[in-house]
Amino acid sequence: MNNILKKWKEGLTRTSKATFGQIATLVGASEINDATYDELEALLIQADLGVETSQEILKNLQITRQKTGITKTDELKASLRTELRNRLSAPPEISLDQKPSVILIVGVNGSGKTTTIAKLGQWFSNQRLQIILGAADTFRAAAVDQLQIWANKLNLPVIAGQTGGDSGAVAYDTVQAAISRKADIAIIDTAGRLHTRFNLMEELKKVHRVVGKALPGAPHAVWLVMDATTGQNALQQARAFKQAVNVNGIILAKLDSSAHGGMVFAIQNELGLPILFAGLGEKIDDLQPFDPDAFISGILGE
Repeated sequence: MNNILKKWKEGLTRTSKATFGQIATLVGASEINDATYDELEALLIQADLGVETSQEILKNLQITRQKTGITKTDELKASLRTELRNRLSAPPEISLDQKPSVILIVGVNGSGKTTTIAKLGQWFSNQRLQIILGAADTFRAAAVDQLQIWANKLNLPVIAGQTGGDSGAVAYDTVQAAISRKADIAIIDTAGRLHTRFNLMEELKKVHRVVGKALPGAPHAVWLVMDATTGQNALQQARAFKQAVNVNGIILAKLDSSAHGGMVFAIQNELGLPILFAGLGEKIDDLQPFDPDAFISGILGE
């Protein structure tokens, strides 16, 4: 447990030293007045919580102040911590009961999608589950090569097609292979999509449909990989993917490289989607199930 908490603290160093470090300094000041709350609101917005969420937090803090007469900095920090924690839900237990369970991984180019798939494969393998990977990003030869290299390192089977080939066919073959090999989980990579490109999003919908034809009820999960370094800009992308292929979970990649950790709150507030995993480093075991308490402690430098 201590090792996991250490991973979160180290992984959130950039976020905690950036805007949230200023917030911690502010709420630790010797004097609390109206200007303190105005400055706190500005810092929350800078930290990528979003205007709406930041204003709601300030409103609740001021209500608490009126009710309890908060004057001490430790009381303000405790109230802020409670407000932040109340806005994060613990991720649901990942229960993939169907065998095989098919997970479709989607996201834009450069989000860290392919590397995240390898880390997911390792995480599930550690649960003693049989995994098969599908390299359905046929538009980018490097993506197929990258996934195959990871698969070889992790001793995981991977189904791949020709560069420029039919991504739907690779997805179909992956599901069929998972069925015939009695795998527990099939994790399928898809080509990175710009959410503004209609034809590319339609292609992604096709892959979604093909998977359903290969195995009725599939995909059993559609997870969106989001790049934490992009901050609020990622939210519009996420809305488009959610609408196109019924995304039901978020994996936040590159959280360790980002000073925009506040986007976690915006994701839950504006998208209503659970954050399932977070990338806290480059090592294969640095993908961790999302832990709201460890996250709050990490960004506040506790």
